[in-house]
Amino acid sequence: MADIEKAGLLLLRESRILLCRKKRGSPLLILPGGKFEPGETAIECLVRELREELGQVTATGLQHVGTYSDRAAGDPNKTVRIELYRGELAGELVASAEIGELVWFGPLDDWAQLAPSLANRILPDLIARGLLDWSRNDQG
Repeated sequence: MADIEKAGLLLLRESRILLCRKKRGSPLLILPGGKFEPGETAIECLVRELREELGQVTATGLQHVGTYSDRAAGDPNKTVRIELYRGELAGELVASAEIGELVWFGPLDDWAQLAPSLANRILPDLIARGLLDWSRNDQG
């Protein structure tokens, strides 16, 4: 069992994925989403966290992509388990709550900025499955 259980959103626009950087703690980029509260389903958690982190947005068309585990971004001694959903957001995206910055990350950006779950598990899987149309080999 992972130390941290989260739900995350895969939001793609023009071959870029929306990622977040927290105001405090780890400088690594993470997925929009967050930790489960007791009794929450993954969808309920994701909808709540997206509104907290990204402002008055509405998630639509959510589809389960996969479940991934790796080292936590903020603490390499802990593990994180992420239930990833692909979907769209309606409304203006605004970094809110603990989120300091929103980043549209693309194939030529520096993978060293990514949380371990993204760099080691999620992005390689999405690329291998053809869900993300870029490869680490595209980096210049």
